Amino acid sequence: MTNARIVLTTAGSVDEARKIARALVERKLAACVNIVPQVESVYRWQGKIESSAEWLLVIKTEAAAFEGVHATIEALHSYEMPECIMLEVTDGDKEYLEWIDAGVEA
Repeated sequence: MTNARIVLTTAGSVDEARKIARALVERKLAACVNIVPQVESVYRWQGKIESSAEWLLVIKTEAAAFEGVHATIEALHSYEMPECIMLEVTDGDKEYLEWIDAGVEA
């Protein structure tokens, strides 16, 4: 078990994805954010099935930083209800996990 976490969110444009990613790294809430281009999301919103091109953000952080990550996403995101899901990292390369720890100040 580690303190490392992966947080997922999506953005409606590459510019928005970059803005959120840069803010998280600059604020030391994330060690790294991968931006995966143009995933297609199919979802139910307000009773209708929708489909959108989005950019997936894979945020490498720690459990203690989640509140700040969530608040930053909420503040910078254009969506009414942005995705913000934290996944537990149970194991990984020791040096990489230490790098995440060094890059996050929570």
